[in-house]
Amino acid sequence: MKVTYLHNTIKVVKIGGNVVDNESMLEAFCKDFAALEGPKVLVHGGGVMASSIQQALGQTPVKIEGRRVTDEDTVKVVTMVYAGWCNKHITALLQGFGCNAIGLSGCDASVIRARKRAPRTLSDGVTQVDYGFVGDVKGESVNAEMVQKLLDMGLTPVFCAINHDGKGNLLNTNADTIASSVAIALRAELLLCFEKKGVLMDKNEENSVIPHIDLAYYHTLKEQGIVDEGMLPKLENAFKALREGAKRVVIRSSQGLSDGSGTVISLG
Repeated sequence: MKVTYLHNTIKVVKIGGNVVDNESMLEAFCKDFAALEGPKVLVHGGGVMASSIQQALGQTPVKIEGRRVTDEDTVKVVTMVYAGWCNKHITALLQGFGCNAIGLSGCDASVIRARKRAPRTLSDGVTQVDYGFVGDVKGESVNAEMVQKLLDMGLTPVFCAINHDGKGNLLNTNADTIASSVAIALRAELLLCFEKKGVLMDKNEENSVIPHIDLAYYHTLKEQGIVDEGMLPKLENAFKALREGAKRVVIRSSQGLSDGSGTVISLG
């Protein structure tokens, strides 16, 4: 299924940590992103690099149902990686390609304020997990007026996945959630980009892209174990974005942003 992009709509593009950690892929993506016409926002991950640095520091990265458990030591590492190196490196690359980017975390101008996540019951209905310094973000958590002002100034916001609670605490949020929330707040088109060509029917077959997934089909794919782990929060955030006001959602490769490929997500 080919995607018809909405050229007069703000585009929110999310790029995953595997691409951020691959310099040649990242440079190619930034070049393509810089060439996208119209107002746009970039949200990036960095989890691959964060996990590597955690391990180098003697920490053990912990993910449960695709989401990182963030204790006090972990929040320091992810802030250094996401809001530091990754954010400024991507911002510098975009500037090099002629895109007037501005790197931000949620605490900058309080553009994204989160609520610390309470202990959560997992999908088994029994196990409870305290994710630590993790922030839950919704569309209303985003200061859409401030983001729009930046866009009106000709700037391209580049968000990492670090935000704050308004009480002096930094919080870590899944980057797909940040992207979904920004797309909701701006009534934007959402492109969730990563190293694969889309959602795959067979993880070992790069060309087994599922062209379209609606809510009913998602539940079938989940029950069959075809989508799991990190793809679960990606799809959940895609459906949430559509329910709450995003114009369109596509999960696709980071390469060739305007070629109309990927998996189109719809509610029905």
